Amino acid sequence: MHPKEARLFEILRGLERVIVAYSGGTDSAYLAWAAKQALGDQAVAITADSASLPESHKKDAADFTRQFGIRHEVIPTHEFENPDYVKNDANRCFHCKDELFTRLAEVGQERDIEHIIYGVNVDDLGDYRPGQKAAKIHEVKAPLVEAGLTKAEIRELSKQAGLPTWDRPAAACLSSRIPYGTPVTIENLKRVETGEEELKALGFRQFRVRFHDKIVRIEIAREEMEQAFSLDMCDRITQIFRGLGFQYVTLDLAGYRQGSLNEVLPILQPVQTSARQ
Repeated sequence: MHPKEARLFEILRGLERVIVAYSGGTDSAYLAWAAKQALGDQAVAITADSASLPESHKKDAADFTRQFGIRHEVIPTHEFENPDYVKNDANRCFHCKDELFTRLAEVGQERDIEHIIYGVNVDDLGDYRPGQKAAKIHEVKAPLVEAGLTKAEIRELSKQAGLPTWDRPAAACLSSRIPYGTPVTIENLKRVETGEEELKALGFRQFRVRFHDKIVRIEIAREEMEQAFSLDMCDRITQIFRGLGFQYVTLDLAGYRQGSLNEVLPILQPVQTSARQ
C-alpha cells in the first residue's frame, strides 16, 4: 500500500464515524471510497441537492456509491435563499460551503456523528477558495491534506483501486461559470448546464461554459481546440448556444483553465469569519 494511502486510512479510522461531503468528483469519490474501506458503514457520503450541481453529476455520484457499496444520501441545501450567495461577489463559494456544512452538521447532530470530512487536497491550498474558510469555521476535516495527498497522487491511487473517477475531468459547481457581480439564478445555471451537456455530446471532454449575459465564452482544453475550430463544429456550437438564448457565441483562444473568472478580481474580498447560526 502507498504510504500516504496507509496514512489516510489511519486518519479515517481514528475518526470512527464520519459524514463525507460528496460531490462525486475525483477527490470526494476517492475520499468516500477510502472512508468505506477504513470505516465500513460508519461512513456515509452525502450529496447536496442543489441547482449548482449538474444533474449528470448527481447521477454519476449515485452510480459510483452503488458500485462500491458506499452508504449514500442526498439532502437539500438552500443557498439560493441567501441573498449574499445570489449576489455573487467574491465570497460566493464561502456562502455555498457555509450552507452545505451547516446542513451536514445538522445531520451529524441528529445521528451523533461528530466529524464531517471533505475532499480538499494539498494542491488546492494555493488557490483562491473561500469554501476553505467555511470548512475551518465549521471544523470540517481535510484528511487528504492531512495525509499529504496531491491531485496527481489521488488520481493514481484511484486508478490503482479501480475507481472510474480516476481520470474524471476537473469539475466545479455551475455557479462558478457566472462572473462575479452577475446575480446567480437557477435559470442561467440551467442554460449553462444544458450547454455543457451538449458540448459533452459533441465529444469534448474538458471545457467550461462561461456566462456573460448575451455572450457565452466557451473554454475548451487546448488539446481539443483543433476539433472545435472546424467550420462544421463552429456552426453546430453556434446553433446550440443561440438556441439557449445567447446572442454572441465565442471560443476563448486561451483555452480551458480552472478559475478563469478569478482573473478579474483586483483584490480578493475578505471572507466573513463567523458561521451563520
